[in-house]
Amino acid sequence: MNAREARGVAVAAALFLLVQVGALAMVGPFETAGYQAVEDPSDPTNSLVYFAAILVATGVMLAAFKYAFEQAIRAVVVLSSALVSWYVFAVVAPPLLVVGSINVLAVALSVGVAVALLVYPEWYVIDGAGVVMGIGAGALFGISFGLLPAIVLLTVLAVYDAVSVYGTRHMLSLAEGVMDLRVPVILVVPLTLSYSLRDDDFGGANEVHEEDEAVANGDDPSTASDEEDDGDDSPDRDAFFIGLGDAVMPTVMVASGAFFSPAPSLGVAGLPALNLPALLAMVGTFLGLGILLWAVMKGRAHAGLPLLNGGAIGGYLLGSVLAGVSVIQALGLAPYL
Repeated sequence: MNAREARGVAVAAALFLLVQVGALAMVGPFETAGYQAVEDPSDPTNSLVYFAAILVATGVMLAAFKYAFEQAIRAVVVLSSALVSWYVFAVVAPPLLVVGSINVLAVALSVGVAVALLVYPEWYVIDGAGVVMGIGAGALFGISFGLLPAIVLLTVLAVYDAVSVYGTRHMLSLAEGVMDLRVPVILVVPLTLSYSLRDDDFGGANEVHEEDEAVANGDDPSTASDEEDDGDDSPDRDAFFIGLGDAVMPTVMVASGAFFSPAPSLGVAGLPALNLPALLAMVGTFLGLGILLWAVMKGRAHAGLPLLNGGAIGGYLLGSVLAGVSVIQALGLAPYL
């Protein structure tokens, strides 16, 4: 790993940290605002319903890319960005001007996110919107999925991610499609100061995809660069991309552990919800992220959720045991035994 790749890893870690710390900070305000999305957060069938919705959304997006309805997907994502951003801004923006019960500043900031994505979708705009969306989604799902539903959801999604990347490979096609849309479904990690997402034709990403397909078919890919011939297995690239879901899903475990675990708060200023299970879930996420980025730097597409979700769940369970919470309680199984 060279110096610029090391900087890229640091940027990716910073983006994940912003999402997780931000979601932890939003857990309390979201509960107070009544954002909990389900009546019974402890019901594990909530996870299956959400997973079914993901399957439907994936199918719709793949069909849209196939039949040239990409702009419809872009419009939906931009509108979703504004909506999720509003959830966050509604609890953090000061009520300088309120019309009825509407915080005008929060609405203006949310609309500003959507306008920026439409008018100037540069990498820092995408990442900024992605971080806000990640904070909102992580906190929203964290307070809506109890411990057992969160663990079930993360486990199912980790298996699905592995199958869709290494088996059916449709996730690679989906990734190519959403990159062309330049929307915050991905986080962009530039490796050079001159990198511009708006000017990127994603040729390098397509080459990686083609190489992966060649490997899957048993062929010998011939995409090695001069640097690789000299023994450096890191491809020459200006940026790499991480799915926003890779940041959000482990954050759900962090937020759920902070909100639902009986472990006491660590008393961290500004993060009253933070407890040992949530803290070690964060540590586990970053261990998984480190392994994932090491693999990504070699130029191959990899499923992120097996490492990230696995690290988050493992860290959460370890933190629960260290905090004196029984494994049965930590797994959310106590009501069923």
